[in-house]
Amino acid sequence: MNKIKFTTKFYIRLFWILVSIPIITIILIFSLISLEKLGEMPSFKELENPENNLASEIYSDDGVLIGNVFWDNRSYASYDELPENLINALIATEDVRFHKHSGIDARGLGRVIVYSVLLNNRSAGGGSTITQQLAKNLFPRDTTTYKSSIGRKTHLGIVKFKEWVTAVKLERNYTKDEIILMYLNTVPFGGITYGIKSAAKTYFNKTSDSLKVEESALLIGLLKAPTYYSPVRNPERSRLRRNVVLSQMNKYNYITNEEFDSLSVLPIELTYKIQDHNVGLATYFREYLRLTLNKSKPNKRNYYSTRDFRQDSIKWLTNPVYGWCKKNKKPD
Repeated sequence: MNKIKFTTKFYIRLFWILVSIPIITIILIFSLISLEKLGEMPSFKELENPENNLASEIYSDDGVLIGNVFWDNRSYASYDELPENLINALIATEDVRFHKHSGIDARGLGRVIVYSVLLNNRSAGGGSTITQQLAKNLFPRDTTTYKSSIGRKTHLGIVKFKEWVTAVKLERNYTKDEIILMYLNTVPFGGITYGIKSAAKTYFNKTSDSLKVEESALLIGLLKAPTYYSPVRNPERSRLRRNVVLSQMNKYNYITNEEFDSLSVLPIELTYKIQDHNVGLATYFREYLRLTLNKSKPNKRNYYSTRDFRQDSIKWLTNPVYGWCKKNKKPD
């Protein structure tokens, strides 16, 4: 049996083998992901037109919003409706190098590997970029549970790789401003409130473009854990979290030291108003409208009176509102 000779040449070969194995493994994983061998990936069409539940908004003839009908209380804001202080708070807290990366932040990833993985320091923060978080919001993770630790960690690793691929694709398809807008329109702010437009209305009863710096900081702070940092349930915890966001904004020069000192001592002032079907203007009319929109095509067997059946049949044919949801189904 030949003995291994620990020569310089041996160590050089060993070095390149150890370097090549993880590189080849990563390339193989990305190739399998691209070929959808490790599960489905969002198609180009889905990336271009991501689906979200939106609230149906009911307006009066003079343009006043009467109320919403929704499954998820989400209304889309335009980029013009996002105040600069809100965007600054988001970037300073979640992804300070947002404008410098293409979906994956190498420095943030390196920090996670060194502190969180090698040193087991969970307080070091995560390495997910805003784009990666958007990918997770638009295309939720597989929630399959695994009993073994190895299976669970392997699954999480594959999911992370898939989110990286999706994040890079999102960066190629959308501008940075569009990614910020999509992110703020999809994130949950607690309960049934989704998106910054609904959050501003729920917590402060105002439009998103009129949010003050401290209000923007509070809402961005909510994103980490909407229930835990809820200003309604846990006001002191929410205030401390808001001040963390303000501190980040100060650290990255979005606000001055004087602004931070004055804003961080302010109490939380809410105009909290749950957006519900049973509150607001014209609740009976809104319910009547919801029922009318969802009417099915009249079936004579479901009527005791021929007269009622005839009247509803005429409504079905002549009234565009009657049964609108049944007449205008989506392709899927």
